[in-house]
Amino acid sequence: MADKTFTPLSNTEIAAFCSQTAMILRSGISSIEGISIMLEDSQNADEKELLSAVNDTLMQTGNLTQALEDTHAYPDYMISMVRIGEQTGRLDDVMDSLSVYYEKEASLAESIKSAVTYPLIMIVMMLLVILLLIMKVMPVFNQVFIQLGTEMTGFSRTLMGVGNAINRYSIVFVIILVVIAALILFGTRTAGGKQMSRNIGYKFRFTRVIYEEIAACRFASGMALTLSSGLNPERSMELVSALNDDVHFQKKIDACQSLIDEGQDLAEALHGTGILTGMYARMASIGAKTGSMDQVMDNIAGLYQDDIDTRMNNSLAVLEPTLVIALSLIVGVILLSVMLPLMGIMSSI
Repeated sequence: MADKTFTPLSNTEIAAFCSQTAMILRSGISSIEGISIMLEDSQNADEKELLSAVNDTLMQTGNLTQALEDTHAYPDYMISMVRIGEQTGRLDDVMDSLSVYYEKEASLAESIKSAVTYPLIMIVMMLLVILLLIMKVMPVFNQVFIQLGTEMTGFSRTLMGVGNAINRYSIVFVIILVVIAALILFGTRTAGGKQMSRNIGYKFRFTRVIYEEIAACRFASGMALTLSSGLNPERSMELVSALNDDVHFQKKIDACQSLIDEGQDLAEALHGTGILTGMYARMASIGAKTGSMDQVMDNIAGLYQDDIDTRMNNSLAVLEPTLVIALSLIVGVILLSVMLPLMGIMSSI
């Protein structure tokens, strides 16, 4: 058995593992032999150690689910799907579907990361430029004013006072920045922080739409995987519900499960609870009638992914010039607040 707890794998690493396992199983090689082959081919020390732990447990138990679970490196959803694959004899199909699923998860995470990273960098740059102006440049202009027999007044004097205060209480401001950084990490790294950020985001229409589309994309992708693995809608909903981390979207899933338990058709339940609307609801209805709900759900997940990417790209296209214009205006106002009075003094000499 695996004694060591390993670092959880990224979505990309999980997708690669599932893809290799699916390819090996479809070649007629058993999971025990397959893990041994992957272990021999591995060049990375951490990966080799992880596969070695999986291989040891697998050799003792012959159970891939147990071997993966003991490492604590693989997510619960994947473990549940692997268990179903072993029980139904469709482990190769499940592994292939998991590979596609986690590739989509990686792509979705990358879209979110790219949409957030650039604006944050721009905002930090704006703050640094502004701080440089009010802390270093403004005092130089003030010395020029003093040499000319006058002093800064009005807005420019206020800005210089702010700069002096930041210099004087720099330790306090550093502590405040550390606290802000800690709050950001809390909001992006912990479950409680993510939920708090999501609650705030749901109060604004733009972010609420994105959160809902991300949750619906993951739901559709999870349903496509579970349905294609031969599970019925009830069991599929249970597994996908455990995967969801959005409490707002969870209310819709719970309502949908209740309708399905009452005997309502899956497509009707999805539409009635608002999980799928408009075109997506019609696609689900057609999928239910033709017996291809798993394929339809996969298509819906892809459409949601495209829509999320489009929204993110459009937002960046608007945000980039907006931040540049804002920085230019702020810098311009600060410089004009000292240049105009200075030019007035110089012209009167």
